[in-house]
Amino acid sequence: MIKLRRSNDRGRTKLSWLDSRHTFSFGDYYDRQHMGFSDLRVINEDRVSPAQGFGTHSHRDMEIITYVLEGALGHKDSTGTSSVIRAGDVQRMSAGTGISHSEYNPSQTESVHFLQIWIIPNETGLEPGYEQQSFSVGKSRGKWNLIASKEGRDGSVTVHQDVELYLAAISKGQQLNYQLKQGRQAWLQVTRGAATVNGTPLGAGDGAAVSEEDLLKLVASDDTEVLLFDLQ
Repeated sequence: MIKLRRSNDRGRTKLSWLDSRHTFSFGDYYDRQHMGFSDLRVINEDRVSPAQGFGTHSHRDMEIITYVLEGALGHKDSTGTSSVIRAGDVQRMSAGTGISHSEYNPSQTESVHFLQIWIIPNETGLEPGYEQQSFSVGKSRGKWNLIASKEGRDGSVTVHQDVELYLAAISKGQQLNYQLKQGRQAWLQVTRGAATVNGTPLGAGDGAAVSEEDLLKLVASDDTEVLLFDLQ
């Protein structure tokens, strides 16, 4: 079964410096039909104007993954970490017992476009932590590239949950399959381009909840980039 979440149906927060689309309920946007999927709680697609950003705020007991699509995003947190993540970079922050951080666009001229993803951890009260890795488009072209996993294998960032997150870049006309193990579910999120999954069309910003399916057949109808969450 494939249940679509169309880009234009998502919630939205629009400010002078921020344009944020919410796949699931977040902040002032509430929809009891879209509260998350399995352990996946938030997918926000954010665009932040030059020299703007989120002031210091706090989180706890959440795995927060940031993936930059365009531009650069500055980060500072209460563990002493200060970094800039750029297009192709993946950042994992474990909020655990509590962490405060800020996120900002360091560019004076260009906006930053990124996804922020929240995953519910498999236990509460973890020690706060931070990790960052860069994943080249070339390594992800035509295949599933693991970018986050429970064990942090194959160079992926570590998340404290039974989740595997894959990135794939697919050229127009190319097909890429994914085999789901028995009892597993998946969420597909198209970040660029357009494709079909088992014959169902998806465009940029669209998501799809997948359950009771053994094989996913992804066919690109344009040059496409997609994230796949393999979930309990």
